[in-house]
Amino acid sequence: MRAIFGVLSLLIVVAIVGMLVKKQLAPSAAPPSIGAPSETMARPAGTPQQQVQQYQQAVQGAMQQQPRPMPEEK
Repeated sequence: MRAIFGVLSLLIVVAIVGMLVKKQLAPSAAPPSIGAPSETMARPAGTPQQQVQQYQQAVQGAMQQQPRPMPEEK
């Protein structure tokens, strides 16, 4: 009786592992092509020079902010 349960449980484990392997080896959906832009991706606004200027302004604005107060040590 004990041997029957052992063999039966072993078959169940092998079946579960087989299903997981089959799922892992199944071909997945095709990845999006690298060259074509997606419809959900927003295109940057302005020319590259304007983008650089916007970035520089953002960095300068962040540098001019007051630093966060440090927590007091106990």
